[in-house]
Amino acid sequence: MKKLFPVLLLVYSIPALAQTSLKNTVSKKADSLETQIVAWRRDFHEHPELGNHEFRTAGVIAKYLQSLGLEVKTGVATTGVVGILRGGHPGPVIALRSDMDALPITERTDVPFKSTVKTTYMGQEVGVMHACGHDSHMAMLMATAQILASIKSELHGTVKFIFQPAEEGLPPGEKGGAEEMVKEGVLENPKVDVIFGQHIQSYQPVGTIAYRPGGDMAAVNDLQIIVKGRGSHGAYPWSAVDPIVTSAQIINNLQTIVSRNLHITDNPGVVTIGAINGGNRGNVIPESITMLGTVRTFSAADEKLFIERIKQIATKTAEANGAVAEVNIPYSTHYPVTYNNPELVAEMLPTLQTTAGIDHIILRQAETGAEDFSFYEQKVPGIFIHLGGLPKGADPATAPAHHTPNFFIDESGFPLGVKALCDLTLDYMSAHSK
Repeated sequence: MKKLFPVLLLVYSIPALAQTSLKNTVSKKADSLETQIVAWRRDFHEHPELGNHEFRTAGVIAKYLQSLGLEVKTGVATTGVVGILRGGHPGPVIALRSDMDALPITERTDVPFKSTVKTTYMGQEVGVMHACGHDSHMAMLMATAQILASIKSELHGTVKFIFQPAEEGLPPGEKGGAEEMVKEGVLENPKVDVIFGQHIQSYQPVGTIAYRPGGDMAAVNDLQIIVKGRGSHGAYPWSAVDPIVTSAQIINNLQTIVSRNLHITDNPGVVTIGAINGGNRGNVIPESITMLGTVRTFSAADEKLFIERIKQIATKTAEANGAVAEVNIPYSTHYPVTYNNPELVAEMLPTLQTTAGIDHIILRQAETGAEDFSFYEQKVPGIFIHLGGLPKGADPATAPAHHTPNFFIDESGFPLGVKALCDLTLDYMSAHSK
């Protein structure tokens, strides 16, 4: 056996050496594609489309995936595109996901590819802008598809590229996004074993990757509260049951859920009222007021608590004022907690550390933003990572926030995002192929 040991060591080293060589090839390809990735991103940015209306976007993506020789399916959950790349050897099925939709926001950034698109959303004329980075997600996943297709014969498994519409939610009555993609079988035929996704962040330094095992992003429920009172002339408020005063009391009382009901040392939580509509004159007390808001939680128990307390507070506060409150929660949107499988994170963390460099990997705090990537993670183990997009030397505290007209990201981090998706795919295949 002593004489055989060097031979056995050499035999067992060959796959590792081959894997390293393959990943080096991938890294070089990703760097060489930087100009193309930026061009794709800017094209998508200049031509944004709202959820379930990503027709041009889907066409560009489908045509490109077809040119790579992938099996392509379009019209999934309205405008979604799915591409399947079957490797040269048997192995696991890995899904990689990008969102596609833009937001009803008028852009203010001073860039040559600034969006000037306008459309009608919920009865109002609005601007349309990629104010959350979905344009960059699509560009990076297209480059990932190109690289993995170029080494197809060396892949031990199958890759499913999911380009998903309507991540940002939809108007009441419409269906879409990850939940509909799952319902339409995007994780089947072939059955997905694991899924990876990423999101660029305007406040996280470029060149870094952040991760979190377990609860990463919050569950979200949107809500509608209709307060019904009795109208009157504003000069005679004693003749009214004032829904405006009642609504003000409800809003204040809702804040006690976080401050007095939530076990804040376990999980954070948020209750926000973001819109109040009712009345049209200063001297008229209206009959009703409609409020819209959002709720963020990190556990099923907290979600249940928040919903129960919101209903109780709204209805009882209204009752105390002689009014009636109707509470609809969720109103049109519900996403579960974005939950990164801890065992999978532990397995793949060395990959991310090698790809970005251990000093560029960040264990992040849980975030009260939400992601419908969570619907995939309910069905299969998954990891959602976060890619830095803050220019070097910039202050995270003053970085333009997501979902705002000044949203801005540094494009130099795109190759790292591509490398991360490719390396996660290759290393998972290497560890799980037969």
